[in-house]
Amino acid sequence: MKLYFLLCIVFANSTSYKYTCRLYGCRPPHGSAACAGQQPMEFISVRKSKMSIKSDYKDYEEHRNRIAGKKTGKFFINQELRYVKPFQIYGNLYYVGGSWVCVHIVDTGEGLLMFDAGNCGAQAVLIQSIWEMGFNPADVKWIILSHGHVDHFGAVNFFKNMFGTKIYMGEPDVKMFREHPELTMIQESGNCMDTLFHVDVAVKEGDIRTFGNTTVEFYLVPGHTKGCIVCFFDITDGKERKRAGYYGGFGFNTLQSDYLNEIGDSGFQARKDYLHSLEKVRNQKVDLFMGNHTSNVDLLNKHEYMLKHPDENQFLDDKAWKNYLDQKKKELKEL
Repeated sequence: MKLYFLLCIVFANSTSYKYTCRLYGCRPPHGSAACAGQQPMEFISVRKSKMSIKSDYKDYEEHRNRIAGKKTGKFFINQELRYVKPFQIYGNLYYVGGSWVCVHIVDTGEGLLMFDAGNCGAQAVLIQSIWEMGFNPADVKWIILSHGHVDHFGAVNFFKNMFGTKIYMGEPDVKMFREHPELTMIQESGNCMDTLFHVDVAVKEGDIRTFGNTTVEFYLVPGHTKGCIVCFFDITDGKERKRAGYYGGFGFNTLQSDYLNEIGDSGFQARKDYLHSLEKVRNQKVDLFMGNHTSNVDLLNKHEYMLKHPDENQFLDDKAWKNYLDQKKKELKEL
């Protein structure tokens, strides 16, 4: 075993050999530890061959076609086609996300607080949307991640490296980054230069933190991931205050039997946790329900309605939160 590991290191650092890594099928420098969120890699095949420009390009095409051919592949190509013109939802709450994954910004008076960071590969679209909304991306001081999946932390490394933005995420998902990086689905991004990152603050149950003029209450709602969080906070138009609610993740893709069995949850505890999470926060007072995917709140249709009826705001709905959580509870029981 030691000899095999040593050989892998030698081959991995040689330009005269080719290998494929278990997760990505890519070669140096892409098949490095950073490629899997700074976790050790295993090399599953090593063959001696001469490198060439043509073989490099062929390998690139094969890798791209493999990623694009997956069920999730469509989410990681032509991402600019999911651009949505940014808009003000209510008061100091703004939408800068796309037509699939949501990203919200709160102007706290002392910097911008951003909820989620979009899909991997969609960083440029997000930056453009922030500028179009009239803000400077450099003013994003804090990012709160609803959970630790690839489609929600896409621009985190950009903001951390460029502006020193502080990152907040549920403590169980911080642990997932360290111990099971594959569960972040970063390998689905199609770019093995995408990496995981250091989370500055691991959010715990019941945390209350203040960002400028905005105080956020945090609760853990495991289910979609173990570290999903719920956030409650006030937004204002200068005259009235409304309470916003942001739920960490509603998807059932991580509750399917095949997935749960693969990760060792043969008793389907994640489904039970999800149900309990819905019940735990269902009766919270929420005037404005923020989705982390547009389908959660019918965001695109509501925005279209606002454009035609500027004096009416369908996002202000104190029943939407309870109704949607009840809907997910019903669907979960039928799963």
